[in-house]
Amino acid sequence: MKILIVDDEDLARARLKRFIEKAQLGEVIGEASNGVQAIELVEKFLPDVVLMDIQMPKMDGLEAARHIAKLDTPPAIVFCTAYDEYAIEAFNVQAVGYLLKPVRQDDLVNSFSNLKKINKVQAINFKDQENRTHISAKTHQGLELIPIEHVVLFRAEQKYISVIHLNGEVLIDEPLKDLEEEFEQDFIRVHRNSLVRKSMITGFEKCDDGSFSLRLKEYGELVPVSRRHVAEVRKLVKAL
Repeated sequence: MKILIVDDEDLARARLKRFIEKAQLGEVIGEASNGVQAIELVEKFLPDVVLMDIQMPKMDGLEAARHIAKLDTPPAIVFCTAYDEYAIEAFNVQAVGYLLKPVRQDDLVNSFSNLKKINKVQAINFKDQENRTHISAKTHQGLELIPIEHVVLFRAEQKYISVIHLNGEVLIDEPLKDLEEEFEQDFIRVHRNSLVRKSMITGFEKCDDGSFSLRLKEYGELVPVSRRHVAEVRKLVKAL
């Protein structure tokens, strides 16, 4: 098996690597010290298993697992942590193992005997557990993470979704319907191809041709509102 080790402590990574080699569990194809690096290396090396700490800088292991579970062929995830209070949440993100530090070699070997890759049904079920705090996008600069609170508008454009945020725009490959379901508390569907952040709405107006549009903070263009969504949008605007 191809194994990725994710932990912000050098000694913890070295300990796991030593156990893996001694028990001949597989090949360690990479190491990361935080959740952002973990996502990047999973996409680059396609490991079968990720051994991941939970409390790490930049992005913790649970948040990283939410992003990893959305990949087409996500790896199996085994959390290795010093804290037992995260166990329930860990299994909510489809972890197949939960080991307490200091990890013992026998426990690691036992967890590998039960490993299986997350299938698409599990990945879909995972989305019902907890929403992501960031949107991840591949750009020419590598992996870019956009905080959800910075997103102004999701707009479908052919095969991709344009994520318009406070600092620019990126493209992601996710169904708009899935984004609508995941972030329904903060976003509203205003058109078959558009979701807007509710708190960014500053105006609702009728255009000369009889159609309707929204004005948004931090966005210079009018956003069309389809007739089927006019009543719901108008109700929301009145409540803001």
